[in-house]
Amino acid sequence: MPTSPRSRLRRLSVLATDSWLARGYLAVFALGVLVMLLFPESPYAMSPMVLTAPLSFLAMTVPFGPGTEGSLPVEVLATGLWGAWTLLCAFVNAAALGALVRKSGPAPSVRPRPRTPRALLAPAVDNWFARGYLTVVAAALGVFLYAVFISSDPGFAGIWPIMAAAPLSFLALLVTVPVEHSSFTWLSPLLFSAGVVLSGLFNAALIGLLAHRLRARPAGR
Repeated sequence: MPTSPRSRLRRLSVLATDSWLARGYLAVFALGVLVMLLFPESPYAMSPMVLTAPLSFLAMTVPFGPGTEGSLPVEVLATGLWGAWTLLCAFVNAAALGALVRKSGPAPSVRPRPRTPRALLAPAVDNWFARGYLTVVAAALGVFLYAVFISSDPGFAGIWPIMAAAPLSFLALLVTVPVEHSSFTWLSPLLFSAGVVLSGLFNAALIGLLAHRLRARPAGR
């Protein structure tokens, strides 16, 4: 019997709150929100958006949000919608981390087999949610590679794969900084692309695990 939307929502709530990793993530997110409110001019004011990536970056494609100019009700509505979306992204990310540490499998009396890399990556490709996300990452990375190696003006094409594979893609960007200041500058886009691929696979695996946990039937049913 398929699970109902209400059951999935309840399971999503449990995953977002019943593990130390999920609760720790939500605590860090809450701290980031506090820093944003107290120090809006600080570089750390962007931490809530970075922590809720990649879903939070979807809001940047909407032509309204914090800073929208207009009447007071319009500005309040835009800010409120952005805040609600950011909270929802934090909730989903916490649930994904909860799915990562949730134990489900053989009974305690059965010794689990070591998981191979193929088994670890299986959730990244065995469901439509993860495959759809990987398609977005591949498209963003394709735009970047075209801009760097074919187009005469790459501009800021790197922002698309960074946003698609965030937050770990920021680490991929940092890894390329030393290469940019060496004689192997041609290696920089390749290292960045490899980092984006790994970041995207990690995010896709989390998405896949969350999808599996939400679709799993409760024990005894």
